[in-house]
Amino acid sequence: MNTSALRERSRTALSSSRDRMTALSHSLHAEPELAYEEHKSARKIADELERGGFDVTRGVADLPTAFTATAGSGELVIGICAEYDALPGIGHACGHNVNGASATAAALALAPLADELGVTVKLLGTPAEEYGGGKADMLRAGLFDDVAAAMMVHAAPQDAVGMASLAISSWKVAYTGRTAHAAAMPHRGVNAADAMMIAQVAISAYRQQMAPGGIVHGIVTSGGEAPNVIPGRTTADYDCRAETIEDLTALQARIRACFEAGALATGAELSLESVGNDYADLRQDLAMAGIYRDVARDLGRTIQDKPGMRSGSTDMGNVSHLVPTIHPMIGYDCGDAIMHNPDFTAYGTGPGADRAVLDGGLAMAWTAIGLAADDSHRATLLERLAARRVK
Repeated sequence: MNTSALRERSRTALSSSRDRMTALSHSLHAEPELAYEEHKSARKIADELERGGFDVTRGVADLPTAFTATAGSGELVIGICAEYDALPGIGHACGHNVNGASATAAALALAPLADELGVTVKLLGTPAEEYGGGKADMLRAGLFDDVAAAMMVHAAPQDAVGMASLAISSWKVAYTGRTAHAAAMPHRGVNAADAMMIAQVAISAYRQQMAPGGIVHGIVTSGGEAPNVIPGRTTADYDCRAETIEDLTALQARIRACFEAGALATGAELSLESVGNDYADLRQDLAMAGIYRDVARDLGRTIQDKPGMRSGSTDMGNVSHLVPTIHPMIGYDCGDAIMHNPDFTAYGTGPGADRAVLDGGLAMAWTAIGLAADDSHRATLLERLAARRVK
């Protein structure tokens, strides 16, 4: 196959919808929605794909804001993941409006070539990346079972071939004690706030022995109502992160013991509840990443060979443990702003972000062309898919 000609045809296909793609990004940005509540955002993306001739199935995996959209019927299924959830209070400070619009652009650029390339283009609308893990839900529902290669791009201050991502588990912690007058009868109370304090001290002491990459962070969300009342209940939200999902399991056991120590020392009752899905570490496919790096440079982008962001976490990691995956960063000018800060939100509809939508979409389409048109890459992906099905 003449990959140069295929690339130009995909560029032409995208050029007819470029204004709609940047408008989509702006529309997502203007109406940010939180995890599992992205009803308008999911509908906007799905409607664009339906307009482009895709077969759209909404509400998949028992998630009202998840969907799939397919075009073509080839045996090589290329999965493109769209994210579109925002952050509480600061909107699209992680740039998911760019993520979702670039995925849509990639699907529309690739769809006219699907039959010629022998691929099925499958866009997966994946909610709740920031909190909850919609991709993990969709994995369990089997929606990635036919996907031979998965990809997405993520907004960032600069381009990078990938992202170094940690495994993460989120917990809600609660201690229940017994209230009492803090001066008259403190001995009759069970201090839930002290239980939390002891746990926090134990966690701080353990940090010296944590394996490299281990991170524990959290906030106390309630700890008493009045200084003259022994707190009968205190609550906290905590995250544990580690280099790998295996290291995370070991870290969880030690941090659980720290919380149990607080209960043991004070007599308070401990409740420890996992929130959402655990996220696995991200394992990027080097061959796919190399193709993406080269096509990004062909588009005139300056891209780092090494992973960009460090110590974040993503549910794309869960996908990468099953499917050959890439998660490059697509950069745009944001001054001194940092991600997950409202200053970054403000740059999300600027000229650089608009270019990121279009370049990111085209780079993914060209990566898919490189995979499908190369006999060796294609055979490897199909062999790995067949091996998964045997398991």
